[in-house]
Amino acid sequence: MNFHSMSVEELRNTRNDLQKRYETLCAAGLKLDLTRGKPGADQLDLSAPMLSLPGENYTSPNGTDCRNYGGVSGLPELRELFGELFATGTDRTLALGNASLQVMHDIVVFSLLHGNVDSARPWSAEPIKFLCPVPGYDRHFGITELYGIEMINVPMNPNGPDVEACAALLADDPSIKGMWLVPTYSNPTGYTVTDDVARRLLALDAAPDFRIFWDNAYAVHTLVENAPAPLPILDLAAEAGHPDRVYVFGSTSKITFAGAGVAAFASSKANLDWYVEHISAATIGPDKLNQLRHLQFLVDADGVRAHMARHRDIIAPKFQLVLDILDDRLGDAKIASWTTPEGGYFISLDVVDGTAARTIELAKNAGIALTAAGSAFPYKTDPHDRNIRIAPTFPTTDELRTAMDGVATCALLSATEVLLDSA
Repeated sequence: MNFHSMSVEELRNTRNDLQKRYETLCAAGLKLDLTRGKPGADQLDLSAPMLSLPGENYTSPNGTDCRNYGGVSGLPELRELFGELFATGTDRTLALGNASLQVMHDIVVFSLLHGNVDSARPWSAEPIKFLCPVPGYDRHFGITELYGIEMINVPMNPNGPDVEACAALLADDPSIKGMWLVPTYSNPTGYTVTDDVARRLLALDAAPDFRIFWDNAYAVHTLVENAPAPLPILDLAAEAGHPDRVYVFGSTSKITFAGAGVAAFASSKANLDWYVEHISAATIGPDKLNQLRHLQFLVDADGVRAHMARHRDIIAPKFQLVLDILDDRLGDAKIASWTTPEGGYFISLDVVDGTAARTIELAKNAGIALTAAGSAFPYKTDPHDRNIRIAPTFPTTDELRTAMDGVATCALLSATEVLLDSA
C-alpha cells in the first residue's frame, strides 16, 4: 500500500510491524558488506590463468624485452587494445601502471603545479573549480577536495550531465577548469552519455584550459548482451575545435585483478606529450611484465569482450536479484525509486527525502554495511539526504538476498518515521 496515502493510524501500525521485523533482523547477528563495487571471488577466479604468465616468454610481440627499463608509453599492442575499446586509437593511447585513478590524480597535481598545455599560469595561481555531475563517483570528488578545488554540483541526467546547467556555469566563470564524468554506465546511476550530449559538452564556451576527465571505468562492464559503442570522443573534440579538451581514462581493474591491472590514458598528442614529460620525472616506465601478461591473457579487444561476457554471467543475476527485491518490498509503498542499469557496478537507490542517513544507520546497526550517506556527492553532502549507492557484486547471492531484504526493511521503517513526524 502507498505509504503516502495511509492514515496516521495505518502508518503507526505499519511502523510497529516494521519495528518488530527490524528487531528480528538485528538479532540475526549479520555481518554483510554492500559498501564498494568490488569484484566477487568468482569473478577474480576468471583471471586465475594470468598468474602463470608470462612465464619464460617475456618478450612482447614487437620484440620488447619486458624485463628491462623503458617504454614509458606502454606496450604498443596493449595501447592498440585500449585504443579499440575506447575508440581513441593506438597513437593517442598510453598503457600505464595499475591504477587509472592515480593517473587522474597526477594530472590534477601536474596542472596545479604547472598548468596544462593551454594554461596561461599554473592552476594553483588562483582559486579553481570543477563541475561534478551528481550523484557521482566519490573517489573523483576525493581528489579535488584534497587539493582545495571547489566542486560545483550539476545534475546527472539519464542522457548525461545537464548541459544547460554546465553552459550557464562555464559562461560566467573562467575559474572552472575541469569536470569529472563517467560517460558509460556512470557511478552510481548506470546512466550513459549520449552522442548529442557529448557533442554539446565539447562545444561549450569555457576557459581554454578547461578539461573533461572522461573516465571509462565501466565502458565494457555490460549487464546486457551488447554494450553501447564507445563514443569517439577525441575525434568529436577535434571536430568541435577543442582537440585538447578531453582526457580519457580506463583500466582493467574490474576486468582482471583489482589493484593489479593496467591503466590507460588517451588524449590529444599535445596532452600526451605534456603528460609524458611530467611523468618521466617519476618513472622510467610501467610494469611491462604485468602489461605482457595482460596482453597474453586478453589478446585483443575481442578477447576483452569475451572475458566480460563471463563476468556478466556471474553478476547480472545479482543485479536482477536486487531489482526484484526492491520492486517486491518497496514498489507498492512508493517510498523509493531506483535505477535499472544495463551495466556498471551499482544501483542508485533514492529513498524518501531526509531518510538516507537514517536508513544507512539502521542497516549498520543490523550488521549491513552500506556506503556512507552523501558519498555520491561532493563534500559527502547529499542536499536531499535521499541517495544510497547499492553495490551488488561482492557478496554471495545468499548474502545479497539477506542484505537487500534488510535494506528494504530499514528504508520502509525510516519512511514511516518521517511521515509520522510530518503528519
